[in-house]
Amino acid sequence: MNYPHPIIAREGWPFLAISIILALATTVWCAAWSIPLWIIALFVLQFFRDPPREIPQDADAVLSPADGRIVAVERTQDPYAQRDAIKVSVFMNVFNVHSNRSPVDGSVQRIQYFPGKFVNADLAKASLENERNAMLIKTADGQDITCVQVAGLIARRILCYVKEGDVVARGQRYGFIRFGSRVDVYLPLTATVKVAIGDKVSATSTILAILARH
Repeated sequence: MNYPHPIIAREGWPFLAISIILALATTVWCAAWSIPLWIIALFVLQFFRDPPREIPQDADAVLSPADGRIVAVERTQDPYAQRDAIKVSVFMNVFNVHSNRSPVDGSVQRIQYFPGKFVNADLAKASLENERNAMLIKTADGQDITCVQVAGLIARRILCYVKEGDVVARGQRYGFIRFGSRVDVYLPLTATVKVAIGDKVSATSTILAILARH
């Protein structure tokens, strides 16, 4: 679901409204006591920011679905598409933008939700043990890209706005994870990865990999 760009993600509007109302009310009562509440309101504001991004025009590019830091680049098994794949994982801390965006153009073949634990999303075991939501996308030339939203240590809500059969566009906002998390992207073995562990990436504007033409 694409929505007109709100600057502050709509997922955060209730949280921001509540934090500002509490801070204002406390300011009227006692300005000194309101300082921690204003700090909380500022944190909520920065957490739910959702800045516009330039979309690279390379049709073969796989774009980062999230802001954060690369914590894994490895050949592994894609447990959602049952295939060998290259996994690239992006870890988001509480200071990153948490709006998730489609890495490629394509059609949504499958959505799978799995309940699970809430261990630190920076750990490798989070990919298979934590609460997660997997989206399998098929590109126009038939290549499969799996994008998995993974809850983190304090993340307690994974939001996904697309369903099976939907068509998504690169850079389209398709979901959100509240308060620290991870997104795993499973690529075909023929893809050329353009990032390395430790790299900082930005949703949509960073190219994670280039797909080989069929």
